[in-house]
Amino acid sequence: MFYLAAAVSDFYIPPSEMPEHKIQSSEGSLQITMEMVPKMLSPLVKDWAPEAFVISFKLETDPSILIKKSRQALEKYRHQVVVANTLESRRTSVIIVTKDTETPLSLSDEEIAQGVEIEEKIVNHLQEQHTAFIEKKF
Repeated sequence: MFYLAAAVSDFYIPPSEMPEHKIQSSEGSLQITMEMVPKMLSPLVKDWAPEAFVISFKLETDPSILIKKSRQALEKYRHQVVVANTLESRRTSVIIVTKDTETPLSLSDEEIAQGVEIEEKIVNHLQEQHTAFIEKKF
């Protein structure tokens, strides 16, 4: 099982383009050009671990595109699961998306008050899916 961490950002500034010193505001407005972070999911699934159970994350700010983008990732990368969430509710609610299912996982008000973290529910659910994946393979 590969449980991939969500990317902090899809873009970065290459070290060769980083200024050595503080950017002075007296120089006026600033334009920044950023590069895309290389995607590691494709080589992981295709080349490095083609038989593995792979989980990725999809964070969106627009809930109306979340499932669509998650399904596009599953189709593009051919892995098993996307943990989909929105920025606004990322700590309390996710949707586990597979090729055939969408399973919402949420914390209740009581669980939030008790300090339960959504990751506990995510890991428990994924552990069950992984077990089923293994049993199906063998």
